[in-house]
Amino acid sequence: MSLDRKNRNEPSELAAPYLEALQHCEDISLNGKVNRVVGLIIESIGPDVSMGQICRIRSRDGSREDKAEVVGFKENKVLLMPLGAMEGIAPGCEVVAEQGNFNVEVGPALLGRVLDGLGQPIDGHGPLHAQQRVSAYRQPPSPMERARITEPIATGIRAIDGMLTCGKGQRIGIFSGSGVGKSVMMGMIARNTEADVNVIGLIGERGREVRDFIERDLGEEGLKRSVVIAATSDQPALVRLKGAFIATAIAEYFRDQGMDVMLLMDSVTRMATAQREIGLAVGEPPTTKGYTPSVFAMLPRLLERSGKLQHGSITGLYTVLVDQDDMDEPIADAMRSILDGHVVLSRRLASMNHYPAIDVLGSVSRVMIDVVSSAHRQKVNELLEVLATHREAEDLINIGAYQAGTNPAIDKAIRSIGPITKFLRQDIDEHTSFDQTLVRLESLHTEVEGTPPGAAQQGRQQAAQAAAQMPQAEGGMLETGKRQAR
Repeated sequence: MSLDRKNRNEPSELAAPYLEALQHCEDISLNGKVNRVVGLIIESIGPDVSMGQICRIRSRDGSREDKAEVVGFKENKVLLMPLGAMEGIAPGCEVVAEQGNFNVEVGPALLGRVLDGLGQPIDGHGPLHAQQRVSAYRQPPSPMERARITEPIATGIRAIDGMLTCGKGQRIGIFSGSGVGKSVMMGMIARNTEADVNVIGLIGERGREVRDFIERDLGEEGLKRSVVIAATSDQPALVRLKGAFIATAIAEYFRDQGMDVMLLMDSVTRMATAQREIGLAVGEPPTTKGYTPSVFAMLPRLLERSGKLQHGSITGLYTVLVDQDDMDEPIADAMRSILDGHVVLSRRLASMNHYPAIDVLGSVSRVMIDVVSSAHRQKVNELLEVLATHREAEDLINIGAYQAGTNPAIDKAIRSIGPITKFLRQDIDEHTSFDQTLVRLESLHTEVEGTPPGAAQQGRQQAAQAAAQMPQAEGGMLETGKRQAR
């Protein structure tokens, strides 16, 4: 019996040296070779990989390695797009697959740091001491995991907090053409918001503007509770796209810690342009204005990751650069259908030195009804009616064709436009808390409803003077407007 037991033990004893050697063996990797390089795409024969997997491309002399991501397959060939420069990549270069997809480091140590589009620090403050790594491509939470949006979140901007109140977990777009002030407004929100953490994604921005935004618009105090991800316009399209997903993944980490996060992304249009470059490079058919189908599939997949859960929230503010001020262009139209509201910045208001240049009549917050009182809503509705009446009669008022007393609603609009405009205007360094905004809104409503009729003539004269001072060309913009418009 003991002999049988000994014989049974013999195979393990014989295999012991081999098992020990296996513990120290390197994993066998199946490598591929670069076949050709066309435009933005590197085509390789092998290795055995899947979509989104990261590969390393070794130069033929072995002196350098460049990372690339699998973006497609064609006729048994692997299509790769580099995460850096393509110089030195040639047919015959070895392609080695890495394990897993793209991950990002997260943790409290990210606060106050500036990262690039791949999640690496670029602020010169040393390496990140992150707690863990997470996927940059998490799935959005299911509808039943989400909580209802019932609490307002302050942005520090009266026109938004008073007239377009946002809720914790809302996704709202800032729509404007170039040079109307959206980046400055983002900086004001980042400094003044009551959210616990800001995560700011600067996607496709000029390199100069990144430093300007951090030091001038965000400021030292704003940076202390913020994480900035900067993927500048000179970076490859894949890096610009990843910057948006990395920013969202970092926001998700802080939300999962029970925090209320403000995610600001500037701009979604440049992110969509990056996805268009990738789609066209791999052979997708172009649709309206050259945008590929993957662009419109990517937008909801990214934006739906924001929102409110039972513990923690991500309030998403996404800027949309509207081409030629056309609010119906493809990206603007798609974004409006996904978001929970939109803030429209008007070039006309900006030219009149009205900042922030928010067109409250053209903007809407779809969750405002759930986060403010009925009295607040009633005041806002009455003020919007006054603004709408004034806009309809504005041409008649400016040319002096309207006679006072002809229409009581227009008379009321004429004498009220000054106080309303004063409420909506706000200096770049001015901060108004949510409670202060409510007090000023109450005071404004009382003033508008109680202004004596005798002030109509004076209000009409002030409106005509403001119209006469409107600049006729860009060169006539006031210096204050130049400082705020970007």
